[in-house]
Amino acid sequence: MKAAGASGSQGLEGSGKTSTAFIANPWMSDFVSDWSPMHDAAFHGRLLVLDKLINQVNDASIKWHTPLFNACVSGSLACVNLLVQHGASPNSACDLASPIHEAAKRGYTECVEALVSHGANLQLNVKDLGTPLYLACKNQKVECAKKLLELGANANDGKNLDSNLHLAAKNCNIDLVNLLIDFGADSMARNADGKRPAELVPPDSTLAQMFSKREGPLSLKQLCRLCIRKYIGHKCHLRITELLLPKELKDFLLFR
Repeated sequence: MKAAGASGSQGLEGSGKTSTAFIANPWMSDFVSDWSPMHDAAFHGRLLVLDKLINQVNDASIKWHTPLFNACVSGSLACVNLLVQHGASPNSACDLASPIHEAAKRGYTECVEALVSHGANLQLNVKDLGTPLYLACKNQKVECAKKLLELGANANDGKNLDSNLHLAAKNCNIDLVNLLIDFGADSMARNADGKRPAELVPPDSTLAQMFSKREGPLSLKQLCRLCIRKYIGHKCHLRITELLLPKELKDFLLFR
C-alpha cells in the first residue's frame, strides 16, 4: 500500500498527472488490510491524491473507519475540509469511529472546529468513549477542550458518572480545572465512587486550595451567561454572533 500511495502521490503532486494505475480502482484493498487508497491518502495528508478519489467519500473500512476519520487521525485540516465539502458525513455510522472524537482525543483543534461547522455532533456521548470533550480532557488537550466549550459543549457531560472535572482533578491539571469551572462544570458532582472532584486531588495542594475557593455559589453575572448559553444550545457560538447585541456583551457570552 505504501508503495502505491507514494507513487500515486508523486504522480499527482510531482508531475501534475493522474497515475492511472493508482486511480483505476481507488477502492481496491491490499492483501494486508482493507484500507483503500482513499483511506491512505487521507491518513497521510495527500491532498491532491485525495482530490482524485473524492467520489465515494463515505467509504468505510471493516473497522468503520471512513476517510474523514483517517484525516482526523493525522490532523490534516486540508483533507478534512476537502472531504466534508464533497459530502463526507461528519457523523460516522459507527460511534466508535467518530471523527470528532478522534480529533478531540488528539487535540486537533482546527479539525474539531471544521467538523462542528459542518454539522458534527459535539455532544455525541459514546458508551465506551464518552463525549469529545471527555476525550480531550482525558488526554489533557486544554486548547481543544476550550474550543469545544466555546462551541457549546456541555462542561458536565463526560462518560457515565465520570465528569470532565473529575478527570481534570485526577490529572491535577489546574488549567483544565479552571477552564471547566469557568464554563459551568459542577464541582459538587459525584462519580461512581461517590467522590467529588476536589476529593481526588492531594490534600493541601494548590489545586485543593483552588477548589475550596471556587466551590462557592456563582456570581449572578456568571449564572446569566451560563443560562443564556444553555438556552441557545450547542450552536451557541454561531447564534450568539448573530444576536443584535453590543459587541462587548457578545464577547462576554462567548468567553472572549
